[in-house]
Order: sequence, then structure tokens, then C-alpha cells
Amino acid sequence: MKDRAHSSPTGIRRSSNGSVHGKYSFLGVVETRNISMIVLTLLVWTLGFGSNNAVSEVMNIKIPQELKEIPNEYFRPSSQPGTLVELYYDTYESFSYSERSKTLKKRAIVYLPYGYDKNRKYDVFYLMHGGWGDETTMLGTPDRPSPLKNVIDNAIAAGEIKPLIIVCPTYNNTNENGLDSASFSLAMQLTRNYHNELVNDLIPAVEGTYSTYAASTSREDLTASRDHRGFGGFSMGAVATWRTFQYALDYFRYFLPMSCGTTLDDEGIFAAARGHDLNDYFVFIITGTNDFAYSYDKARVELMKRSPYFINIDERHDGNFAFRVKEGYSHDTRATMEYIYNGLKTFWGVQNNINLSGAKTNLQKSQSQKDFTVNTR
Repeated sequence: MKDRAHSSPTGIRRSSNGSVHGKYSFLGVVETRNISMIVLTLLVWTLGFGSNNAVSEVMNIKIPQELKEIPNEYFRPSSQPGTLVELYYDTYESFSYSERSKTLKKRAIVYLPYGYDKNRKYDVFYLMHGGWGDETTMLGTPDRPSPLKNVIDNAIAAGEIKPLIIVCPTYNNTNENGLDSASFSLAMQLTRNYHNELVNDLIPAVEGTYSTYAASTSREDLTASRDHRGFGGFSMGAVATWRTFQYALDYFRYFLPMSCGTTLDDEGIFAAARGHDLNDYFVFIITGTNDFAYSYDKARVELMKRSPYFINIDERHDGNFAFRVKEGYSHDTRATMEYIYNGLKTFWGVQNNINLSGAKTNLQKSQSQKDFTVNTR
């Protein structure tokens, strides 16, 4: 596959108004005052690997009332840097996927935390780009990492985020060299279809190569390890996030749709949760007041408040979704940086987990109701 690496700088600078400048136009932060936290105690059930017994775990997820500003020093290279690797894997053309008649070789950029140890299990976050982007948009390439990688490196080194694996794929699919995301209508179709590639090809490629909580790449083991997996994206990547909720909820617990600036068949997407307990998933929606996506996200959140599948964390301590809006932020990569940082802190912040045995959850409420290679250059 042709290398489409970003021509990104390694340095940035902050102006007097707080913006951070460089070729990555999204790098900017604003002052956040008086952060207050809502602590959500989720009783989640995870599989006890190495034994036949299930182990329940109390996990404290901290939802900030206001998003935290990225510390300025986080934009500088860390003394404990993670590693970016290129993972190549085989998949199929999107619109004829079920026929498996046209094979494509695709690339994902994989972030491995500093000190990655194949004998240790890691959570995995799949992070999707927006329109006019590709798999290099978020973290860059091994040769030219983006400033977002520095932020993640420093946040992990500072103990704010647990060491985890981050996978940056692309829904671009119809040919190996094109940029399908430049077409809105095509991108909408590709994000709807993306779950096929995601669950059948990408996740097995990633989690068959690196050490995660999946005991194997069988469907049974991948779904059994869903508590340790999340999916998020900005703009069109948020559309992909909602489609992942719709079609691959069995594989993921955490969802981070950021600035989803379009209408979707929301009721149909929400209905994917039918048959799941309300504590089986958590959705963290983030946008900005000056973002054209704000009105779309706000309307979607109002539907979620009326949906039997969602509980607002601001209204009940046992909620399964949160909505945060950043004052003055627009639809740009400045916002993307801060939203990702806060999302990772929310889902995988360094917290004390308490293992219990024989406990029963007070949150369960039934609704029912192939070949791939790694390039580390």
C-alpha cells in the first residue's frame, strides 16, 4: 500500500491566547476552571482468565463536569515514549464484502505503550479518523508521529491513563490508494459497512498479534473480552462509532462519539442494545458550542434521554451515557485532541479497582426484554 504519511512537525508553540500552532491545526487548549467530578461506580462482570470462575470488578469511572485542559508540557516528546507500528492485514472490498471476491491489503497504525510486555494483558481502543483522513491522521506514522502521540505518552507516564493499545484504522476501502473519506456520501456508506472488516479482519489481526484480554481470536473469546475494548472517532469517525454500537456491540463496552455532525437513524442504532443489560455499555458524547455538530449531538442526546436503552449519568448515578460540551470549541483537530484525552482518562484512568466474589450487580436491568504483517520501521 502506498504510504500516505502526514508531513507533520515534531514541535509546536503556544500563542498568547492559548492556541498551539503547527501543521496540526487542532493543537490548542483553553483554560478549564473548577473541575468537579461525578464518580460513577459501575459493577462490571469480567471473565477470570486462567480459571473457570467469573470475577466481578468494581470500576470507578470519573465523568468530569468540565473537560480537563491538556497540560502544555504533554505536547513535548515524553521520556517514556510508546511505539507506533504499521499493521498490514487482508480484508475485502466493502460493497461486495459478503462475496469475499476482491481482497484488499490495508494498514492500521498501532500504538504500543512504553514498556509493552507481551506477557501482560492490555485494553484496546480503536480510534477512527474523520472526513478527508486516513489511518495516519490521528497518531501519524512510525517515522512521523503526531503531537497527539506525545499527549498520550505523557498522560500514561504521568499516571493519568493506564498503559493501553490504541489502533488507528481507516474505513477507506474501495481501492488501496484512494481517499474515500473525501466523499461524504461514500463515507456514510463505508462507515455503515465497516463492522464487517472490523470484527472479521482488523480485530483478529490486532489481537492475534498483540497481548490483549482476548484468549484467542475466536468470536467467543473476542466477545468475552469486550469489557476491555472501546471504539471512538471524531466527525465521520463518530458516525463509525455509532455504527459500531449498532452492529458490533457484542465486541465493545466503551464508545466515544465526538462531534457527530449529521443525522442518523438513531432509534434503529439505539435498538441494537435490546437484550443487553443497561450496564453492558457506556457512551461518552463530546462536542463544542461553536461546532456545527452541536445541534446534531444535542438532538441525539435528547432522544437518548427518552430511550429505554440509556440513562443519563447527570440524572442517575447508575447512568450509562454522558454528554459534555466544551465552551467555544469548533469542529477542528484542536477539539479532537482534548476530547480524546478526556475520553481515555474517563474509560482507562488510573483508578483503584476492587475485586469481589459472589457479588450481584445492582445495575442489571434486563431490556428484554488473515494474513497480516507488522512493520516497525
